[in-house]
Amino acid sequence: SPKMMENKVFLSYTFYSTILILKMYVVAIITGQVRLRKKAFANPEDALRNGGVQFCREDPSVERCLRAHRNDMENIFPFLFLGAIYSLLGPSPAVARIHFLIFCVGRIIHTIAYLLGLRAPTRSVAYSVAQLPCFSMALQILLAATPYW
Repeated sequence: SPKMMENKVFLSYTFYSTILILKMYVVAIITGQVRLRKKAFANPEDALRNGGVQFCREDPSVERCLRAHRNDMENIFPFLFLGAIYSLLGPSPAVARIHFLIFCVGRIIHTIAYLLGLRAPTRSVAYSVAQLPCFSMALQILLAATPYW
């Protein structure tokens, strides 16, 4: 609605959320490419189409992609909820943008570190940094909703 497009915080949330969802699609595409390159398919029909049923198997590189994707779902889906509700609380647009930006950059670095197997603690630091704005938003939502519990 036009009213929603006047909400700078919601537009910022929408921008970063869309970037994160596109990032998840990229991880899914990479997973498929790694499956093809490593000939490691989850389903027998895919293995048969690509050389034989013996290629219906697990591969460490594919498993790494799947873990990165699962970690995204465990973290980005909650962000989508928290960010949407937080946007309704009327926070400062600059402060809100910092929350969204830190989460987005942290998750992008987390994915790069995961897929490339970067040296520890790169991935866990990126994970932790990205959690900070989520905890901040969750706390602010709880404080705003406290009178109604």
